[in-house]
Amino acid sequence: MTGSDVFGQIGLHVTKNGINDNMQSKTANPVRRIVFVTYPGVTLLDVTGPLQAFSSANNTEVANGKQHYQIEVASPDGGPVGTDCQVELSSIPLVKAALDPIDTLIVAGGEGVFDAVEQQDTVDWLATTSKGCRRVASTCMGSFLTAAAGLINGHSVTTHWRQVDELKRRFPDIDVKRDPLFVRNGNMWSSAGVTAGIDLALAMIEDDMGHEAAMQVAQALVVFFKRPGGQAQFSDVLNIQASETEGLFGDLHAWIAGHLQSDLSVPKLAARIAMSPRSFSRKYKEKTGMTPAKAVEIMRVDAAKRALARSDLQLAKIAFNAGFSDEQRLRRAFQRHVGVSPLAYRDTFGES
Repeated sequence: MTGSDVFGQIGLHVTKNGINDNMQSKTANPVRRIVFVTYPGVTLLDVTGPLQAFSSANNTEVANGKQHYQIEVASPDGGPVGTDCQVELSSIPLVKAALDPIDTLIVAGGEGVFDAVEQQDTVDWLATTSKGCRRVASTCMGSFLTAAAGLINGHSVTTHWRQVDELKRRFPDIDVKRDPLFVRNGNMWSSAGVTAGIDLALAMIEDDMGHEAAMQVAQALVVFFKRPGGQAQFSDVLNIQASETEGLFGDLHAWIAGHLQSDLSVPKLAARIAMSPRSFSRKYKEKTGMTPAKAVEIMRVDAAKRALARSDLQLAKIAFNAGFSDEQRLRRAFQRHVGVSPLAYRDTFGES
């Protein structure tokens, strides 16, 4: 299926250039009907990324010429929906979308979600309609809308890493996961930022049609298959760097990353930037939200993760290179920060 075939299913308007391609294809006897819930200000790729994956699944050898997915885009009022990048998506009204059975309901993300959660009719529609769906999901910031509808109370969810704290603040009873690409709780799914929606779609396709079909879709889209849901959406080291917005410790972080086998105790680090150990510890925690010791351990674990994924070095050598005194200390640190053993991580993410 070509790009134009896919956009023919959803309708494409490029408002900047005045192009209007409003073709809408109807599929006969769909096996599974997938409805994307959108709203003004939705992120385009949060919709079209997973949509492309499901559309491509219809064109795999496993599909054998049969239509496995029918895809529709819906919005509160129907009609053209403005996205975050001057492209509009054709949509049907939510009330019309609910007239026929929905297999999978996917709530897309985007900055417009904060207005959408204030629209009680939309929230109520989602709460009611989701009860008849086999599967409900959110991509990126769509989790704010599923949370507002009460669909993930008491469950785990993920969202874009920039919005994790805000989602926690608004919905304190929800277990918000910062790291995973996607999270599954029974029939409730959620994915992290933007392209992680493709990872979520591939996992759903694998559930529905099998491993080979999902692999063929990944090959067609030229994306990795597969980044399991437990893989971090964002580097731990970059998280440390991003948390320190003033850049006070930027050079120090770069030096630590290149000297993981060195003595990285508080006195040594403090001396490197001409501060007393007490002032350094206090200032560092104030600016990054963690102690220097924790940051060093995270950097060492991050280095070990890269080595486990990209090499076949023995664990003792990886531990030494990352600055751990022995394998046991690496294992304990890995369990604390990753939640699995180093060898289990290699089994999942290793290149071999």
